[in-house]
Amino acid sequence: MDDLDWKLLSLLQDNGRMTYTELARQVALSVPAVIERVRRLEEAGVIEGYAARVNPAAAGYLVTALIAITVQQPAKTKFLKLLETIPEVLECHHVTGADSYIMQLVAVSMADLERLIGRINLYGETRTSIVMSTPLPERPLKQPPAGAKKSR
Repeated sequence: MDDLDWKLLSLLQDNGRMTYTELARQVALSVPAVIERVRRLEEAGVIEGYAARVNPAAAGYLVTALIAITVQQPAKTKFLKLLETIPEVLECHHVTGADSYIMQLVAVSMADLERLIGRINLYGETRTSIVMSTPLPERPLKQPPAGAKKSR
């Protein structure tokens, strides 16, 4: 990816509804060139999709929590299948360390959170942290600094 690709990504992360014409104007390319670059970024999996950002509290979910859980190997598949049935679980990360997974979920109330934890902790010991505020919300991905090593 070159600097123009990163500029397009930055613009689309700020406004996923920006037209190709406006993107082309902002990066000083033709509209067909921008369309081709965006298509390549989509096909490469760099751009995974376009979506509206929804404020959970404004949508009625007044509680946000981070839950860490330790799940033993035989139960992991069933646990992940359970999470797929709980729409309040917004994301789940498989992590290293003492916990197996860390997930973010929302609830309409503390009673609702307690109900959700009751379903989840059937698969292992949980630790729950209630989000009081988000001083650094999700932010756009930026181009890595020049000279940064890339390895997996």
